[in-house]
Amino acid sequence: MARLSAWGALVPVVALAAGLLFATSGSTAQGTDLRAGEVTELSALIREREDAIAGQERRLAELEGRSEQLTEQAAARDGAVADARAAGEAGVPAAGLAAVSGAGMVVTLDDAPRRPDGSLPVGARPDDLVIHQSDVQAVVNAMWAAGATGVAVMDQRLIATSAVRCVGNTLLLQGRTYSPPFVISAVVDTAAVREQLAASPQIAVFRQVVDAFGLTYEVRDRTQVEVPAYDGPLALQYAAAG
Repeated sequence: MARLSAWGALVPVVALAAGLLFATSGSTAQGTDLRAGEVTELSALIREREDAIAGQERRLAELEGRSEQLTEQAAARDGAVADARAAGEAGVPAAGLAAVSGAGMVVTLDDAPRRPDGSLPVGARPDDLVIHQSDVQAVVNAMWAAGATGVAVMDQRLIATSAVRCVGNTLLLQGRTYSPPFVISAVVDTAAVREQLAASPQIAVFRQVVDAFGLTYEVRDRTQVEVPAYDGPLALQYAAAG
């Protein structure tokens, strides 16, 4: 059964479960070298946070199981609870809390291969040879603009509050780090995605770098794509005016 966060406030146990959820964030690469000095410390901090998240996720799963049991018992006795539960379940698909599958597209992005002697292609900077946050985000934006039913980066479902961040040439997504190649998948009309990709100025710039320096940009249609349910925190942690 899908997560019960939308209506779990009716059960006291969820208050404890909610206290276990938190999000981590990382620095965004903006044309600078983030691999030295502070990045080493940041990577160590990320690993510590990942270990902490893994432990808390196990505890959260236990609490959610107990929450579900208590809610089922309450719904059996109280019509208002049963109605609230039904309303919560109706919102599960729109919130990304249920897995989706169907025809769609998979896009793979990867850094340029390294030369045996470590030299750079003529005219290239080290920064030109790696996938950046903006490249991943441009593909994700095209999928959303094409009306995707569900989008995932690696094994992480994206929702309205998801943020894709760069730490050097790795991605930090919902408290986990991923190294390239980066795989973006979506249940979506593939023709519509291709139109959006073709119209994207960011993708146009990225494709120039791909052609010049050998980065990977593979766009493939799939008869069956599996996008998992979102299992991260639902509360918006921070918001600021632009």
